[in-house]
Amino acid sequence: MRKLVICFAGMILACIAFNACSDNVTYAEMLEDEKKAINNFIKDHDIKVISQKEFQDAGCVTDVSRNEYVQTTSGVYMQIIDKGSQNLGDTIRNNDMVLVRFAEYRLEKDSAETLVMSNFDVGQISQVDIFRYQKTGTSTSGIFSSGMMYYVYQSQTVPQGWLVPFNYVRDGARVKLIVPSKMGHETAMSGVKAYYYDIHKFQLYR
Repeated sequence: MRKLVICFAGMILACIAFNACSDNVTYAEMLEDEKKAINNFIKDHDIKVISQKEFQDAGCVTDVSRNEYVQTTSGVYMQIIDKGSQNLGDTIRNNDMVLVRFAEYRLEKDSAETLVMSNFDVGQISQVDIFRYQKTGTSTSGIFSSGMMYYVYQSQTVPQGWLVPFNYVRDGARVKLIVPSKMGHETAMSGVKAYYYDIHKFQLYR
């Protein structure tokens, strides 16, 4: 009888272990889910994706009337709504402080987007997100000094995806971005989640 109980208990533990393993999602599966979320978002929002060559041939602009986004080599999808200042001196340079008005959405599997945070309705200049842009050779980074992103995620690191437009825009630019996890913040990377950003303004603060 005792052997039967032990055998039965062993079978139960084996079933539990099997179910636990079957519930584990691999990194490859998480990447596939992320890809589907991005593709569904693009499809359901009637986004026309153009290549890097098409983007360059057009003068590094996207046709907003056609809802164009360029797929960059980094994997970020970018729509430039407004390139910003016409003054070439207003290009964003190394060690510039940048003020940002933005809304952040997490992309879900079913193509919906969930609003995570936004500082659109915060009027005071001291309550926008602020970071220092740094560039050394081809390497770029950003360090938050204040704002919602810093407060919510408890990290000073600016998502790499936010920095992609800086090669093409200047002070006062507005862009929209679909940022895959590898170009996102730490929470995006650890959860393998893509995020969508409506950045109303990159404003220089010199």
